[in-house]
Amino acid sequence: MSSSSCPPQSPAVAKTEVTVEGESPVLAATFAYWDNILGPRVRHIWVPKGPPALTLGDGDITFLANHTLNGEILRSAESGAVDVKFFVLAEKGVVIVSLIFDGDLKGDRNTCALSIILPQTELDFYLPLHAVCVERLKHIIRKGRIWMQKGYNIVSVLTSEIIPIMDLLSSMKTHSLPEDIDLKDTVMNDDDIGDSCHEDFLHKAISSHLQTCGCSMVVGSNPDKVNKMVRTLCLFLTPSERRCSRLCKADGSFHYDAGLFVQGLLKDSTGSFVLPFRQVLYSPYPTTHIDVDVNTVKQMPPCHEHAYTQRRYMCAELSALWKAASEEDVAPDTIIHADESFAPDLNIFQDVMHKDTIVKSFLDEVFLLKPGLMLRSTYLAQFLLLLHRKALTLLKYIEDETQKGKKPFRSLRNLKTDLDLMTEGDLSIIMALAEKLKVGLHSFVFGKPFYTSVQERDVLMSF
Repeated sequence: MSSSSCPPQSPAVAKTEVTVEGESPVLAATFAYWDNILGPRVRHIWVPKGPPALTLGDGDITFLANHTLNGEILRSAESGAVDVKFFVLAEKGVVIVSLIFDGDLKGDRNTCALSIILPQTELDFYLPLHAVCVERLKHIIRKGRIWMQKGYNIVSVLTSEIIPIMDLLSSMKTHSLPEDIDLKDTVMNDDDIGDSCHEDFLHKAISSHLQTCGCSMVVGSNPDKVNKMVRTLCLFLTPSERRCSRLCKADGSFHYDAGLFVQGLLKDSTGSFVLPFRQVLYSPYPTTHIDVDVNTVKQMPPCHEHAYTQRRYMCAELSALWKAASEEDVAPDTIIHADESFAPDLNIFQDVMHKDTIVKSFLDEVFLLKPGLMLRSTYLAQFLLLLHRKALTLLKYIEDETQKGKKPFRSLRNLKTDLDLMTEGDLSIIMALAEKLKVGLHSFVFGKPFYTSVQERDVLMSF
């Protein structure tokens, strides 16, 4: 089907040119809707400034919009549902990620599509970041649907997330980590533990990193020092998770991006770093905060508490949007206080409370091996395999004890004894790894009734 056979594009399609640093892997982003008379119509286009890797004309964009919306006329999804579609159009040499949703436009209920268009050559680069982009776009669509319902302009809301996602993908193009990390670029290549950083600091950083599902931010003033710690933490991630991690930028600082596993961030010239509350809370996992200047490690509460707080904040944010009297009332990054039943605790990082023996033993033993050889890499691989098997064993144990979730889990004391996880930190590490294999595990074990991290600690101590 040629683009000339598509319905003509509306003559008044607005376009926003987005300034991004370096090469942008994104060709364009589009917001389109289905018109019952004219068919698919493109409402707005976002394109990065600079020479594109692949030229898309107006007819091409109309053709792509037609592809994303044509099969959605009889869409029978639940109200508020967002469907994610992935198109690979080899004849056009592009990949399209589309989020399909219903919204009120011009007084009618319309099927809409928010799409990101990339060259097909960027498919391998994009895939590890797909979940990050989709989750962020889903939430901005929730906000946009409220804006549409109130008769406001959805484009301004969508722009507030489209531009950061273009910036994210551009930064990942130049500063993401490879699947294979050379041990020579990490702390693990030191002759002795404590050469690059204090022994207790390294132990606490790796332990907390594993307790927060491998999600950490490393801040500091020295880019080399920050990146060395970033690479060290990434050794404990899977290859795909490493590609979803980012080094810091030596000549300037990136903004914090929710959804990345490990990211390096530089402090400003005054030695301070502004932590964006909303973005950190919207990360899919709790986060560890590591400051390499002062050797401090802080962590967010565990998964079930993080998910609970995140959901309450999202609901409060959407409620505040619904109550807004005008488009100017709520800025995108405003801390929400409109819902009096929920006042977010801005002090979301706490000291690492759970001591472990797993990481301590690993560090003591790995530094006994000679540096510069394959011995340490092999030992690290064996350690990660052991953690993975412990996590699988924990899941099977809970499945058996609960008849695959049919009854509540009440055997925490036996689990800790049988799986040799009597130390709270050891249990937290294995639980975090198991959470990534079976989402919702923390909520199932600790969340009924809901425990705060302090209450959870009391529960752990009582078994």
